[in-house]
Amino acid sequence: MAGSSHGHTPAAWTGVIIAFIGFCVSGAFMVLASPLGFWAGMVIVVLGGVVGMAMRAAGLGQPKNAHPTHQVASAES
Repeated sequence: MAGSSHGHTPAAWTGVIIAFIGFCVSGAFMVLASPLGFWAGMVIVVLGGVVGMAMRAAGLGQPKNAHPTHQVASAES
């Protein structure tokens, strides 16, 4: 995956960072036994995915044709 720049885009980094912050918020409120804070963190996690997809749609993500097509070995060999 390193050769194809998989995930090395502003859209991927931003989405993952926002989701990570959401997981941290949810984890903290889980320990504090606060269901409202936990679900607020889960909303932040979903927001990270939405922001990442919006940034990809805006052209800040990996183009769909960036990955080369892999050939499968035939059974005749």
